[in-house]
Amino acid sequence: MLTCQQLAEVVTDYLEGKMNFADRMMFQLHVGMCKHCRAYLNQMKQTVELVAATGKIEAEPMPDDVQAELMHRFRNWKTNKQ
Repeated sequence: MLTCQQLAEVVTDYLEGKMNFADRMMFQLHVGMCKHCRAYLNQMKQTVELVAATGKIEAEPMPDDVQAELMHRFRNWKTNKQ
């Protein structure tokens, strides 16, 4: 069975119909058993539908505190690795 990380890596192939039968079945088995990956798959489907319908994605403004935390983590990612 696929792990959640493996599923996230191949979700585009699944949505584009580029998986062989066995891989598609393993993907669907995982999605059927994992509510988090099911939610992720639904989010990806909605994103694809939105882009197909509008040709773009409207960005929501990022809260200042979230942006500051992300910038801090990106700047220090090498020093924080163990």
